[in-house]
Amino acid sequence: MADLKMVYEKDAPLDALKGKTVAVLGYGSQGHAHSLNLRDSGIKVLVANRKDSTNGRLAIEHGFTPVSVEEAVQQGDLLIVTLPDEVQPDVYNKSIAPYLKAGKALGVTHGFNVHFKTIVPPKDVDVLLVAPKGPGHLVRSEYEKGGGVPCLLAVHQNASGKARDLGLAWARGIGGARSGIIETTFKDECETDLFGEQAVLCGGLSALIKAGFETLTEAGYPPEMAYFECVHEVKLIVDLIYQGGLDYMRYSISNTAEYGDLTRGPRLVNAQTKAEMKKILDEIQSGQFAKEWRAEYENGLKNFKRLYEADNNHPVEVTGRRLRKMMPWLKAKEPPKQA
Repeated sequence: MADLKMVYEKDAPLDALKGKTVAVLGYGSQGHAHSLNLRDSGIKVLVANRKDSTNGRLAIEHGFTPVSVEEAVQQGDLLIVTLPDEVQPDVYNKSIAPYLKAGKALGVTHGFNVHFKTIVPPKDVDVLLVAPKGPGHLVRSEYEKGGGVPCLLAVHQNASGKARDLGLAWARGIGGARSGIIETTFKDECETDLFGEQAVLCGGLSALIKAGFETLTEAGYPPEMAYFECVHEVKLIVDLIYQGGLDYMRYSISNTAEYGDLTRGPRLVNAQTKAEMKKILDEIQSGQFAKEWRAEYENGLKNFKRLYEADNNHPVEVTGRRLRKMMPWLKAKEPPKQA
């Protein structure tokens, strides 16, 4: 397997975007970061968002004048789509495709719709991806500090012959070249991203936390103690792993904890667990997950909402909300109430 290429600022000039207009569609997590960072890098940026929405008002507060998607697509040279995956096909068909003329470039921050062909751009436009490996607020805050979040870069269509240069300039403009741009493919970005979310970072971790909490409370231990052991301290361990990998984490914990880690962890996440992970990866690679998620969205997200509500009312969440209010130093956060 070939090594991934890493590109830094000296090999990622902004030239390909000079004199061009970048239209950022959506002013949410990634959208606001790309818009502000590119503007601060000297690039002309146009934002498409509803003016009367929370994100639209934020864009105005940040000095942009939001326009419609149709207007942004007509005026933009590079169109960066940062809308939610499930919304993109409808917006693309109604408001982007009719104005997507030869010579324009379609950019995405996640390869989902292009890879699974729920969006099929015409052959005469560049299609590329720049995916920061971090949430939008971090892309912005690291840029402001003079740093940057590493970015993945992939080219799906190179109609102009200059799509890679455009992608490098885009990644450079949001700060990605300061820490490194990794060249990859839409397939690899999309499939590894989905697998990481489902099996480890979100799905796997959430299920592990709930199962641990339930095991302790069902054995009669106070929910507050179960919360601290199975939720609160996750951050302490993850921070150690983030800084120095598993080895540094094990160096930093007690020998008792390390022995328990090395001997009990493989009993929990075992060959059966890995076989299920393989099934999850197969569902991603075959497009089964993409079809399932698309059908869920088109049917009004009934199952999604039911599962969300059940988890939101789980005792680990109820306990956590109460305990976090007692820890002001955490600056506890709650998601905004849905309108």
